[in-house]
Amino acid sequence: MKRKERHHLKENDLAQSIKKAREAIESRRRQITTGAFVIVVIALVFGAFSLWQGRNDARAEQLLGQAMTALNARVVPATAAGAAPGELPEAATFGAVGSYSTEAAKLTAALPKLKAAADAFPDTEAGITARYHYAATLSSLGRHQEAVQEFDNVVSRAGSDSLYGRMSRLGKADTQMQANQLDAAIATWKELASSSDEELPKDAILMELAKAYAAKGNQEEARKTFTKIIDEHPTSPYSAEARAELGS
Repeated sequence: MKRKERHHLKENDLAQSIKKAREAIESRRRQITTGAFVIVVIALVFGAFSLWQGRNDARAEQLLGQAMTALNARVVPATAAGAAPGELPEAATFGAVGSYSTEAAKLTAALPKLKAAADAFPDTEAGITARYHYAATLSSLGRHQEAVQEFDNVVSRAGSDSLYGRMSRLGKADTQMQANQLDAAIATWKELASSSDEELPKDAILMELAKAYAAKGNQEEARKTFTKIIDEHPTSPYSAEARAELGS
């Protein structure tokens, strides 16, 4: 075959290849365009969500900060040294910033701020933190049933094996004891004591369980639980207290 003819055949092959490639691209142009559009939309949605989440987190942290400022404020009694008879010290006056005349006044002022921070962004880390402190504040103010409900709310949102989940389960049992709901407290302490969560302070939980039994008048179960502390946690600081309780 002549050289010219071979060159002509190669040109034809190349032209055919280009033509087939062009036809394939044309036939799939719509699919390619649609796929690219979907990718762009997904990227935009993800970017918008990240921006929205970032703003929510920032706002949640801001609300939590405001609430914790009130919760951690100083308490300056009205009878503080330096005050003239019948006169409140400046730090304890109604309009003063950063202090309150009583612990109850401080907690009462912090309560709505904590609730606002918890409800505004309930599933963020800041919102869960605010709700835990809201529950603990309710408990301190003697609003025990509301506190128990909010502790349960924290566990539901954060998970029972999270930091605030564990703290809320302990807080719930302690609140039930404060409310003299001994049967409920015993049930909660027993559930915690039998948990497989190794992060829970089992020696402290058993001590509280034993005290709950004793408060209820169930001395037999109290003795069993004090003995369990000594047997299972011999190096615990609660072991000496358990021995003293058994001795008495």
